[in-house]
Parts: sequence; C-alpha cells; structure tokens
Amino acid sequence: MDRKPILVISTGAGMSAESGISTFRDAGGLWENYPVMDVASADGFARNPALVHKFYNARRHDLLKAKPNAGHLGLVELEKYFDTYIITQNVDDLHERAGSKNVLHLHGELMKVRSIPHPERVYQLDIDQLDTTPESRDKYGDPIRPHIVFFQEAVPNIEPAIELVERADVFVVIGTSLVVYPAAGLLHYVRPGVPVYYIDPHPAAVPANVHVIPMGASEGVKRLAEILTKQQAQ
Repeated sequence: MDRKPILVISTGAGMSAESGISTFRDAGGLWENYPVMDVASADGFARNPALVHKFYNARRHDLLKAKPNAGHLGLVELEKYFDTYIITQNVDDLHERAGSKNVLHLHGELMKVRSIPHPERVYQLDIDQLDTTPESRDKYGDPIRPHIVFFQEAVPNIEPAIELVERADVFVVIGTSLVVYPAAGLLHYVRPGVPVYYIDPHPAAVPANVHVIPMGASEGVKRLAEILTKQQAQ
C-alpha cells in the first residue's frame, strides 16, 4: 500500500484564539495585565518566582474551561488522509484533547512542571492539583517550575521540529504572525517544490509561492481540508 503523504502543520496563538485562549500579543505586551517579561522570562522567574507560579496557576485554570475548536478537530480529520505531525508554539493541550496523535510543543506545556535541578524530570499535573508555588517539591525533594520555555531560554525541540519540516510533503502554518523565532524560521526548511499553506485572518507578508488562506483557524482548516482532499482524490 502506498504510504500516506507527510503533512506537517505549524500552529501559533491564532490556532487557539477561538477557544478563548488569550495571548500577550492581544494586549500590546501585557499578558492578563502583567508585563510579559515579568511572567514569561528567565529573568522574571529568577526575580519573582512566586509571581510566575501564580500566573501559570491561573493560566491552567483558564485552560480547563477551554475546549478544542473546529480548527483543532479539523486537523484530526486530516489524519485519515495524511501522516500528520503538529508543531505548536502553544503551551495549551487543545491539540491533544482534540485527538491529534503527533504533537511537538516548541514552547513547553502548561499542564506539566519540571524539576529545576533535573530538567529531564517532567511531571504531568493532576487536574485536581494544578497550583504550584516556589515551595512545591517533586518526589525527590527538588523544587519545580512550569514546564515552559521562557523568553531568554533555548528552545530544545527546535531541532526535532526542523527534521519534521524537512520531511514534509505538505507544510501548513496556522495562526502565527511569523515573527517569533526560531519557530518562524521553520518555513526555510521546507524542501523546494513542497506546497505551503498559510492560514491567518491577518496574514503576514510571505513568499509568492505560499498559498494564503486569510481566515481564522476553524474556517481556514475547513478550506484547507477541501483543497487537500480534492488534490488527494485526483
């Protein structure tokens, strides 16, 4: 049997906007009324870890109220036709809750924490115990922090992401301004001749060979599915 084509999808904040997940870009550098560098940077965490723990506790409780939108669900449907991989800048778990099987998080995961002295020790939080503080400890007695890639920190999953993009038979970008690096640079690793689609209601300037779908995530994914499944049928 012929293998399914490899579909690689890079998603940003616009993917989850219809689910009610706010981003700091919506408020000009403020995230839920906090200066973003106070709550999402390595310096901010070193300076005031209690504030950062409190901030991410609130984000987790907000996430529990959110549900995957039609865009998330539409990407799951594409798994019928494609070997589908999602690279997301989002720290929410809406792709997973929608049913996507292969999700790579570039900027960490909100529902996880990790050991500070042993960052390879990552823990899934129980929905009944979402709150952490600077005094929180793992089973080894070590302090923990949000499993988030803060500003000023390296992005460990960028290399696996690049490898996925280099294998793509179709590459799609959804809901991103294409200005946050290194994620924005993934476009440069697409093989020549591979079709590229960009879904965003306010698309950034892109090369002429990129097929722009100027819609929000839900409508845009529906349109994308129509295009791709029609091509598959030919």
